[in-house]
Parts: sequence; C-alpha cells; structure tokens
Amino acid sequence: MNKIVNRYLIKGFLKTIFNVVLIFICLGIIMNLFEEIEFFKGLDNQFSLPFFLTFLFVPSLIIKLLPFIIFISSMWYLVKIKTNTDLLSLKVFGFSNLRIISVLCLTTFIFGIVVLFAINPITSSMIKYYEQKKSEYSQFTDHLFSINKNGVWIKENIISNNGSRIVTAKKFKNNFLFDVTVYELNKDQKLFKRIESEKVDINTNNWNLVSSRIFNISLENARVLSVENLDNYSLSSVYDSKRLNSLYKNLDTISFFSLLRDYKNLNQRGYSKILLNEKLNFYISLPVFLILMVVLAGIFTIGSVKKTQNIYLIFISIIACVLIYYFKDLSVALGQTNKIPSALAVWIPIVAIGLFCSIGVIQINEK
Repeated sequence: MNKIVNRYLIKGFLKTIFNVVLIFICLGIIMNLFEEIEFFKGLDNQFSLPFFLTFLFVPSLIIKLLPFIIFISSMWYLVKIKTNTDLLSLKVFGFSNLRIISVLCLTTFIFGIVVLFAINPITSSMIKYYEQKKSEYSQFTDHLFSINKNGVWIKENIISNNGSRIVTAKKFKNNFLFDVTVYELNKDQKLFKRIESEKVDINTNNWNLVSSRIFNISLENARVLSVENLDNYSLSSVYDSKRLNSLYKNLDTISFFSLLRDYKNLNQRGYSKILLNEKLNFYISLPVFLILMVVLAGIFTIGSVKKTQNIYLIFISIIACVLIYYFKDLSVALGQTNKIPSALAVWIPIVAIGLFCSIGVIQINEK
C-alpha cells in the first residue's frame, strides 16, 4: 500500500512540475521573442530565426528559475490534494504531513540531480550555440572575441586604413593580456606588421604594450623589412578590460560537469574566480534549494484546513517568493563586489530559508 501511495504522490507531483514548466516556457518564449524580433529588426534574415533563437535561450532561463518553479508546483499540488480531500485520505492510510513533504522533497532532490547531470549539459550547449549564432548578426560582427584552449583571440577592424587586426594572447587576467601577438593586415587582407609583447595593459581603449618587438613586413614577398624593440607601445582598440570582462560573465555556456572538470583551466584562461565560484556553488546548492522550496510551500499550504484561505495563502507565499528572489540577488551582488566570499553569498539565502523551514516543519508535523 505504501508503494502505491508513494507512486501516486510522485506521479501527481511530477505532472504538476511538468505543467508549471510548460507555463514558464510559454511565458519565456513570449517575453524573449519580442526582444529577438527587436534585435533583428531591419536585418535581412528569415522570420523564423527569432523563434529558433528563443527556443535555444529559454531552457537555460528555466534552470535559473527552477527553485521558483518548484515552489509554485508544490503550492499548486498541495492545494490540489487538500481541496479534493486526497490529503485527508492519505492521513487515513497513515501518511502524516511530514511524510508527505518528505516524499515530495526526495522526488525534488532526484529531479535536481537529473537536471544538473542530464539536462544542464544540453541547455549549456544550446545557449552557447545561441550566442554564437546571434553574434553573426551583431552590429559588432567585424569585432569578434573568442576563448578556446589556445587562449584569447580578438579580431577588429582598423578604421584608419580600412584593414583589420588579429590579436592572440595566452591568457587574460587583472586587466592584462599576456604573451600577446598582434597581426595587422591592410584592406587587401595582407599582413604588413606583426607585434609581439610580453604583457598588454588593456584597462582603457588605448592599449599599452610592454617590452614589444615590432616586425615590419613586406607586402610583396612577406619578408621582414625591419625590427623595432620598444619598452612601451600604444594601440587603439574597441576593446578594453571592462568589455572583455563582460564577455566572460556568461557562464551559462558551461555545464556543471564541465565546470567541475575544467575549473582550473577556466580560471587560467581569464574567467573570474569569483564568478566561477558563484556558478559552481549555485549548481551544488540547487538540489538543496529545491528541497527547501518544497518545505516552504508546505508551510504555507498544508497546515490550513479552510478552502477559503487558499487564495490568501497563495498571495502571501508569492510575496515571500519575490522577497527570496531579491534577497538572493542582493547576496550575490555582495559576493561579486567582494563584500563577502562568493561561495557564502550563494549559500546565505539558502541557510536563511533553511532556518525558517526548520521551525515550520515542526508546525507542519503537529497539524
């Protein structure tokens, strides 16, 4: 009998989660679609492209909102079984409020693990392709930036001679590019200058190259005409450290498994350790966060026996959900500004919710 009841609870809860996810997907598509249409307005492209990119982007958004999706799903499901007297029937079979919540929590925890190891790699690949595809139509198409296992690659146009510049660097850290090689090409895409530098300060758009060697190259036979050694050399670029850092910030393109495996390499390639720690702890804390949202939903709903209180309780719980969202954002902002450790910034809201839920669980079990 216990297996049948557990199966009934799990099946009904997963069905509710699926329905709420579908609702959030529809809302995400509607909201992001307008943004994509605005982005592609005036560009010569197929009408289907904004829809395609929206479908690539929304799954990643769903994972970010997963704690609140679970919260709403739990609220919906608990109110449902309470309204149709299923909750009373479960108690007749010996299922206490705490046991019902425990079954839902275990289901949510397993669901969170599946999301991290099975769904997250797919959504990360989708958002990575989304950014690559969208960059093809960006107004900065002529100014490209890429990170791979070989380091940092930058391409930009040179306005003064209608040529272009390609920059390669071993790594980017603390507003500096290290082990840099700059290739300058004319309007016919022929190499006429190569610059090598140990370190480049890109704090502003006027780069300062330290200990540089400048090779002037013949356009006719590609031979080196002369070599200059300079302690300091300046280049004007559309990129600076602020802009490069902003390009590093989107870690949604990196899955949880890849983050665990390549953490050290990502940091060496220039990804901020603060952002890496924040993302890693977000993934690790996600199953715990989901469990607490189930318990929180149970505190708001399962203790009440009057059906007329359902709307009131849902309204109060949604307000609490919004407060949690902003509290979480505030904590993360403090971590990004080094006010508190980035790992602690992720866990503070979860610990706070956990303390509140620990008191509420006792009250749930008594009702």
